[in-house]
Amino acid sequence: QVQLVESGGGLVQAGGSLRLSCAASGNIFSINTMGWYRQAPGKQRELVAVILSDGTTNYVDGVKGRFTVSRDNAKNTVYLQMNSLKPEDTAVYYCNLDQSVYRYWGQGTQVTVSS
Repeated sequence: QVQLVESGGGLVQAGGSLRLSCAASGNIFSINTMGWYRQAPGKQRELVAVILSDGTTNYVDGVKGRFTVSRDNAKNTVYLQMNSLKPEDTAVYYCNLDQSVYRYWGQGTQVTVSS
């Protein structure tokens, strides 16, 4: 089994920054994709940013240039540095791990950006 534990959410003013962390434990494969999704009230969960085990990244258009996803393979940890936050970034952010045919989710962490 795999467990994902997130940390780093909170309340911040528009223009501020937050850093999310997600540590994975359990049966972690060497080849996988880790990343972040978010879900705002009344909306579907959407991809924010993902990073492959080789370092390749992918971002949703709305966060490019503001958010940076990174990972520490030795620690099985993925990070999301969020800068220049906007009120529309307010959502529950979920850590994600995809390996082989398996998909895992963290419990979610609330990010609230006030205007």
